[in-house]
Amino acid sequence: MNEPLSVFELIANASLLVQGVMGLLVLASVVSWMMILQRWNLLRRAKQEIDSFEDHFWSGIDLRGLYQELSEEEQLNGIEGIFVAGFREYTRLSEQPGVDADAIMQGVQRAMRVALMREEARLETHLPFLATVGSTSPYIGLFGTVWGIMNSFRSLANMTQATLASVAPGISEALIATAMGLFAAIPAVIGYNRFSANVDVLMKRYEGFCDEVSSILHRAAHARPNVGEEVGV
Repeated sequence: MNEPLSVFELIANASLLVQGVMGLLVLASVVSWMMILQRWNLLRRAKQEIDSFEDHFWSGIDLRGLYQELSEEEQLNGIEGIFVAGFREYTRLSEQPGVDADAIMQGVQRAMRVALMREEARLETHLPFLATVGSTSPYIGLFGTVWGIMNSFRSLANMTQATLASVAPGISEALIATAMGLFAAIPAVIGYNRFSANVDVLMKRYEGFCDEVSSILHRAAHARPNVGEEVGV
Protein backbone atom coordinates (compact mmCIF):
# COMPACT_ATOMS: atom_id res chain seq x y z
CA MET A 1 0.00 0.00 0.00
CA ASN A 2 1.38 3.40 -1.00
CA GLU A 3 1.88 5.82 1.84
CA PRO A 4 -0.03 9.11 1.50
CA LEU A 5 2.00 12.10 0.46
CA SER A 6 2.93 14.49 3.24
CA VAL A 7 1.92 18.14 3.17
CA PHE A 8 5.51 19.18 2.52
CA GLU A 9 5.76 16.82 -0.45
CA LEU A 10 2.53 18.22 -1.88
CA ILE A 11 3.85 21.78 -1.51
CA ALA A 12 7.19 20.82 -3.10
CA ASN A 13 5.42 19.19 -6.06
CA ALA A 14 3.00 22.07 -6.62
CA SER A 15 3.30 24.31 -9.65
CA LEU A 16 5.37 27.48 -9.41
CA LEU A 17 2.29 29.70 -9.39
CA VAL A 18 0.67 27.75 -6.56
CA GLN A 19 3.95 27.79 -4.63
CA GLY A 20 4.14 31.55 -5.13
CA VAL A 21 0.60 31.92 -3.76
CA MET A 22 1.51 29.77 -0.76
CA GLY A 23 4.66 31.79 -0.14
CA LEU A 24 2.71 35.04 -0.29
CA LEU A 25 0.17 33.74 2.20
CA VAL A 26 2.87 32.51 4.58
CA LEU A 27 4.55 35.92 4.42
CA ALA A 28 1.24 37.69 5.03
CA SER A 29 0.54 35.41 7.99
CA VAL A 30 3.96 36.01 9.56
CA VAL A 31 3.72 39.80 9.15
CA SER A 32 0.15 39.89 10.48
CA TRP A 33 1.15 37.90 13.56
CA MET A 34 4.00 40.33 14.20
CA MET A 35 1.57 43.23 13.95
CA ILE A 36 -0.99 41.45 16.15
CA LEU A 37 1.58 41.00 18.92
CA GLN A 38 2.82 44.58 18.53
CA ARG A 39 -0.71 46.06 18.62
CA TRP A 40 -1.67 43.89 21.58
CA ASN A 41 1.33 45.10 23.57
CA LEU A 42 0.79 48.76 22.60
CA LEU A 43 -2.92 48.80 23.46
CA ARG A 44 -2.28 46.97 26.73
CA ARG A 45 0.30 49.60 27.73
CA ALA A 46 -2.03 52.42 26.62
CA LYS A 47 -4.76 51.13 28.92
CA GLN A 48 -2.35 50.81 31.82
CA GLU A 49 -1.05 54.34 31.21
CA ILE A 50 -4.49 55.91 31.13
CA ASP A 51 -5.50 54.11 34.34
CA SER A 52 -2.33 55.23 36.10
CA PHE A 53 -2.47 58.81 34.83
CA GLU A 54 -6.13 59.32 35.72
CA ASP A 55 -5.47 58.11 39.27
CA HIS A 56 -2.56 60.56 39.51
CA PHE A 57 -4.52 63.36 37.85
CA TRP A 58 -7.45 63.13 40.26
CA SER A 59 -5.29 62.69 43.35
CA GLY A 60 -5.30 66.45 43.96
CA ILE A 61 -1.93 67.18 42.39
CA ASP A 62 -1.21 70.71 41.19
CA LEU A 63 -1.83 70.65 37.44
CA ARG A 64 0.77 73.27 36.67
CA GLY A 65 3.38 71.21 38.46
CA LEU A 66 2.21 68.10 36.62
CA TYR A 67 2.52 69.94 33.33
CA GLN A 68 6.04 71.13 34.11
CA GLU A 69 7.02 67.60 35.09
CA LEU A 70 5.67 66.05 31.90
CA SER A 71 6.90 68.79 29.59
CA GLU A 72 10.49 67.86 30.46
CA GLU A 73 10.06 64.47 28.81
CA GLU A 74 11.21 64.21 25.21
CA GLN A 75 8.35 62.14 23.80
CA LEU A 76 4.83 61.93 25.12
CA ASN A 77 2.02 59.77 23.82
CA GLY A 78 -1.44 58.87 24.94
CA ILE A 79 -3.26 60.70 27.66
CA GLU A 80 -0.11 62.47 28.87
CA GLY A 81 0.48 63.99 25.44
CA ILE A 82 -3.14 65.14 25.23
CA PHE A 83 -2.95 66.84 28.64
CA VAL A 84 0.37 68.54 27.87
CA ALA A 85 -0.92 69.81 24.51
CA GLY A 86 -3.99 71.36 26.11
CA PHE A 87 -2.22 72.85 29.10
CA ARG A 88 0.63 74.20 26.96
CA GLU A 89 -1.87 76.08 24.82
CA TYR A 90 -3.68 77.33 27.91
CA THR A 91 -0.41 78.63 29.39
CA ARG A 92 0.66 80.28 26.14
CA LEU A 93 -2.64 82.06 25.52
CA SER A 94 -3.26 83.07 29.14
CA GLU A 95 0.06 84.90 29.21
CA GLN A 96 -0.82 87.01 26.18
CA PRO A 97 -2.45 90.36 26.90
CA GLY A 98 -5.88 91.01 25.43
CA VAL A 99 -6.90 87.35 25.05
CA ASP A 100 -10.27 86.62 26.61
CA ALA A 101 -11.31 83.37 28.27
CA ASP A 102 -13.35 82.13 25.31
CA ALA A 103 -10.43 82.53 22.93
CA ILE A 104 -8.20 80.68 25.38
CA MET A 105 -10.62 77.76 25.57
CA GLN A 106 -10.98 77.59 21.81
CA GLY A 107 -7.21 77.27 21.53
CA VAL A 108 -7.08 74.65 24.28
CA GLN A 109 -9.80 72.54 22.71
CA ARG A 110 -8.19 72.82 19.30
CA ALA A 111 -4.80 71.73 20.65
CA MET A 112 -6.27 68.73 22.48
CA ARG A 113 -8.33 67.77 19.43
CA VAL A 114 -5.17 67.69 17.29
CA ALA A 115 -3.37 65.60 19.92
CA LEU A 116 -6.40 63.31 20.10
CA MET A 117 -6.38 62.77 16.34
CA ARG A 118 -2.65 62.07 16.43
CA GLU A 119 -3.14 59.51 19.17
CA GLU A 120 -5.97 57.83 17.28
CA ALA A 121 -3.75 57.50 14.22
CA ARG A 122 -0.99 55.99 16.38
CA LEU A 123 -3.32 53.42 17.93
CA GLU A 124 -4.79 52.43 14.56
CA THR A 125 -1.42 51.88 12.89
CA HIS A 126 -1.26 48.49 11.10
CA LEU A 127 -5.00 47.85 11.56
CA PRO A 128 -5.71 48.51 7.85
CA PHE A 129 -3.10 45.88 6.97
CA LEU A 130 -4.80 43.33 9.21
CA ALA A 131 -8.13 44.16 7.58
CA THR A 132 -6.59 43.72 4.13
CA VAL A 133 -5.05 40.37 5.02
CA GLY A 134 -8.29 39.17 6.58
CA SER A 135 -10.40 40.13 3.58
CA THR A 136 -8.10 39.12 0.72
CA SER A 137 -6.21 36.03 1.94
CA PRO A 138 -9.11 33.60 1.36
CA TYR A 139 -9.46 34.83 -2.22
CA ILE A 140 -5.72 34.59 -2.84
CA GLY A 141 -5.77 31.04 -1.52
CA LEU A 142 -8.82 30.26 -3.63
CA PHE A 143 -7.01 31.54 -6.70
CA GLY A 144 -4.17 29.09 -6.02
CA THR A 145 -6.69 26.30 -5.50
CA VAL A 146 -8.52 27.01 -8.76
CA TRP A 147 -5.24 27.17 -10.65
CA GLY A 148 -4.02 23.89 -9.14
CA ILE A 149 -7.27 22.05 -9.84
CA MET A 150 -7.30 23.41 -13.37
CA ASN A 151 -3.81 22.02 -13.96
CA SER A 152 -4.86 18.66 -12.51
CA PHE A 153 -7.75 18.34 -14.93
CA ARG A 154 -5.64 19.54 -17.82
CA SER A 155 -3.21 16.70 -17.13
CA LEU A 156 -6.05 14.23 -17.64
CA ALA A 157 -6.03 15.05 -21.34
CA ASN A 158 -2.71 13.22 -21.68
CA MET A 159 -3.93 10.09 -19.88
CA THR A 160 -5.62 7.17 -21.54
CA GLN A 161 -7.29 6.13 -18.31
CA ALA A 162 -8.15 8.69 -15.64
CA THR A 163 -8.27 7.55 -12.05
CA LEU A 164 -8.77 9.29 -8.76
CA ALA A 165 -5.20 8.47 -7.79
CA SER A 166 -3.90 10.39 -10.78
CA VAL A 167 -5.65 13.65 -9.91
CA ALA A 168 -5.80 13.40 -6.11
CA PRO A 169 -2.26 14.75 -5.49
CA GLY A 170 -2.88 17.79 -7.69
CA ILE A 171 -6.20 18.54 -6.03
CA SER A 172 -4.69 18.04 -2.58
CA GLU A 173 -1.84 20.46 -3.21
CA ALA A 174 -4.33 22.96 -4.60
CA LEU A 175 -6.52 22.76 -1.50
CA ILE A 176 -3.51 23.51 0.68
CA ALA A 177 -3.54 27.02 -0.79
CA THR A 178 -7.09 27.54 0.46
CA ALA A 179 -6.12 26.23 3.90
CA MET A 180 -3.20 28.65 4.02
CA GLY A 181 -5.48 31.50 3.00
CA LEU A 182 -7.82 30.72 5.88
CA PHE A 183 -4.86 30.31 8.25
CA ALA A 184 -3.69 33.81 7.35
CA ALA A 185 -7.14 35.40 7.32
CA ILE A 186 -8.73 34.13 10.53
CA PRO A 187 -6.18 35.55 13.03
CA ALA A 188 -6.03 38.82 11.07
CA VAL A 189 -9.82 39.24 11.19
CA ILE A 190 -9.99 38.40 14.88
CA GLY A 191 -7.11 40.75 15.66
CA TYR A 192 -8.59 43.58 13.61
CA ASN A 193 -12.02 43.32 15.24
CA ARG A 194 -10.56 43.02 18.72
CA PHE A 195 -8.11 45.88 18.36
CA SER A 196 -10.66 48.15 16.68
CA ALA A 197 -12.97 47.66 19.65
CA ASN A 198 -10.11 48.40 22.07
CA VAL A 199 -9.19 51.56 20.17
CA ASP A 200 -12.81 52.75 20.31
CA VAL A 201 -12.88 52.22 24.08
CA LEU A 202 -9.60 54.10 24.57
CA MET A 203 -10.69 56.96 22.32
CA LYS A 204 -13.91 57.40 24.32
CA ARG A 205 -11.86 57.58 27.50
CA TYR A 206 -9.51 60.12 25.90
CA GLU A 207 -12.46 62.22 24.76
CA GLY A 208 -13.99 62.10 28.23
CA PHE A 209 -10.66 63.19 29.72
CA CYS A 210 -10.46 66.07 27.23
CA ASP A 211 -13.90 67.26 28.34
CA GLU A 212 -12.86 67.09 31.99
CA VAL A 213 -9.65 69.04 31.38
CA SER A 214 -11.57 71.60 29.34
CA SER A 215 -14.00 72.10 32.21
CA ILE A 216 -11.17 72.64 34.70
CA LEU A 217 -9.32 75.08 32.46
CA HIS A 218 -12.57 76.82 31.55
CA ARG A 219 -13.19 77.64 35.19
CA ALA A 220 -9.58 78.73 35.64
CA ALA A 221 -9.67 80.94 32.54
CA HIS A 222 -12.80 82.75 33.67
CA ALA A 223 -11.44 83.12 37.20
CA ARG A 224 -8.30 84.97 36.10
CA PRO A 225 -8.10 88.29 37.94
CA ASN A 226 -5.94 89.83 35.24
CA VAL A 227 -4.78 88.67 31.87
CA GLY A 228 -1.26 87.32 32.10
CA GLU A 229 -1.39 86.84 35.84
CA GLU A 230 -0.49 83.42 37.21
CA VAL A 231 -3.56 81.25 37.70
CA GLY A 232 -3.53 78.34 40.07
CA VAL A 233 -5.39 75.32 38.71
